Amino acid sequence: MIAAIRAVSEGKGFFSPAMSRLLADDYVRQVQERGVQDSYELLTPREREVLQLLAEGKSNKEVAVLLDLSVSTVETHRGKIMQKLNLHSAPELVLYAVRKGVIS
Repeated sequence: MIAAIRAVSEGKGFFSPAMSRLLADDYVRQVQERGVQDSYELLTPREREVLQLLAEGKSNKEVAVLLDLSVSTVETHRGKIMQKLNLHSAPELVLYAVRKGVIS
């Protein structure tokens, strides 16, 4: 419970171990069903836009303004991106984007 409160207070998401397993299993199922070789292919076009802007260093609020979305929607996209790409932090997101050629 304390870990959840700390994570949320820091603006991070928190999933119980059972929920994390469920999400991971769902991710694997999606990859297998779609025959996807690279998890980047699981991202929607909007998620790809959000990924690029976040990797460029834009804040959730800046992304929201640029894409005419609510901050909450950007946060939801960010969470789905992180889940689909199995990333756990902003630096990992940026590193992934550089390696993938989303940003240079």
